[in-house]
Amino acid sequence: MHNRLDQFLIHPPAMRLTGIRRFGIEFIWFGIKEARACLFAGLFFLAIFCVPRGGMFGIARYDLLLMIAVSIQLVMVATKLESWDELKSITLFHLLGFGLELFKTSSAIGSWHYPEAGWSKIGGVPLFSGFMYAAVGSYIIQCWRLMDLKIRHHPPILHAVLLSLALYANFFTHHYIGDYRWYIAAVALGLYARSEVIFTPYDRPFRMPLLVAFILIGFFIWLAENLGTFFGVWQYPNQLGAWATVHVGKWGAWSMLVMMTFTITLFLKDIKKRVHIAQ
Repeated sequence: MHNRLDQFLIHPPAMRLTGIRRFGIEFIWFGIKEARACLFAGLFFLAIFCVPRGGMFGIARYDLLLMIAVSIQLVMVATKLESWDELKSITLFHLLGFGLELFKTSSAIGSWHYPEAGWSKIGGVPLFSGFMYAAVGSYIIQCWRLMDLKIRHHPPILHAVLLSLALYANFFTHHYIGDYRWYIAAVALGLYARSEVIFTPYDRPFRMPLLVAFILIGFFIWLAENLGTFFGVWQYPNQLGAWATVHVGKWGAWSMLVMMTFTITLFLKDIKKRVHIAQ
């Protein structure tokens, strides 16, 4: 059961509008629902950008970010902006992301690192980092409910799962046996070529190619990552001397991670009955 705000957003009052006014109300409602779906991600990344490097009140930045992230999550559950089932799903995304962070920041790999101290670091990785992945899961779960998402021509579930497993495994194995992400991306292009996401900003459904949705979400995550590294929360090896833009290839990696998160969401939420699986 969700709060009255969400119920109002999902079931807005009927309005008889046409032309530019119809476009305007759909556009505004789309923005409102997107902002609501991004609530956890927006507040969390706002904290990342606002908490100073030296921390506050004698608390290190990483520890303070963890406290803020947990507090936001608890408040959302208490106010029914998020259900306990959704929280369980987001926790899984947190664990998957944190596992990836542990591997990528290990001394043997060193893809990026967290330079500051903090009591909440495990293996050199602050616990708050998993919330960056949880934020992506939170957005997809919230957007699915608020926009009443439906998928047309989704690939067979088994194929989507195997693709997601290959993608997640490649994040680890490409350090040892070669990077196959572009082969995986080519397979994804074939599998999802006909897939469409149907979303309802106000009271009329619109369609978008599902691959375009993955790419757009990945782009905004890539922008957020650039801001995160600019503020020194984490750093890539090429940013140690002076800040540099995060490689554009990370945009593609994030887009594929969004695709994986989307597939996981199919199983965590009771929505498979609304997915038209292509035969």
